[in-house]
Amino acid sequence: MKNVIILFAVLLSHFLSAQTAKEIIDKNIENSGGLTNWKLLNTVQIQGRVTLGINDEYAIRIYQQRPNLSKTAMIVGGKEMPVEGYDGKNGYGMNYAQNKLQKYNDYVPESFDNDFIDWENKGFEAKFLGREKIGEQYYFKVELTKNVNKTIYYFDTKNYMLFREIKKDEILTYSDYRKVGNLLMSFRIESSSPKKDSDYVMTISKIEINKELPKNTFKF
Repeated sequence: MKNVIILFAVLLSHFLSAQTAKEIIDKNIENSGGLTNWKLLNTVQIQGRVTLGINDEYAIRIYQQRPNLSKTAMIVGGKEMPVEGYDGKNGYGMNYAQNKLQKYNDYVPESFDNDFIDWENKGFEAKFLGREKIGEQYYFKVELTKNVNKTIYYFDTKNYMLFREIKKDEILTYSDYRKVGNLLMSFRIESSSPKKDSDYVMTISKIEINKELPKNTFKF
């Protein structure tokens, strides 16, 4: 009987944890625009500036299109200079030593949707890790796991907006949320890594959604 009680307690704890994590993720989706509006999102165009180190600042444009097309370009002399992207078949990245784009056949494109959208159908497991204080504020801490990959997310306990995302080799911090159509999106993203060699701050000035992009947008 004792073993049965222990097993029941473990299962109940896991169930309550999963339910709590699901509720937090669902609330984030609801408060940031709702599942329907996120699924109706097909294209995103971003304009802004990226600061590398202390003084290196560049104007950038980012294009994204469902299901996984993407292009990031720096603006040099008023012209776009692609530095990274995926055209549907191959991934590309700038080889700065040779000052040219390089094709990567093993490039793994990022999903157009974030991991929260239909996370259960994507094979993720969610676990609520409690609340944690960062600075003067508390955040809900949720872990999403798929196979051996784990990502920890911190959500504002008041409005459920995503504050921080901790991956294996990168920490992303989101702030300055603004309304874009029916969606709330972050206009400031800070990235840091253990080696500090790829840290950046992206300040976004404009986001346009669901605009038809020229057919050659993702050609490199």
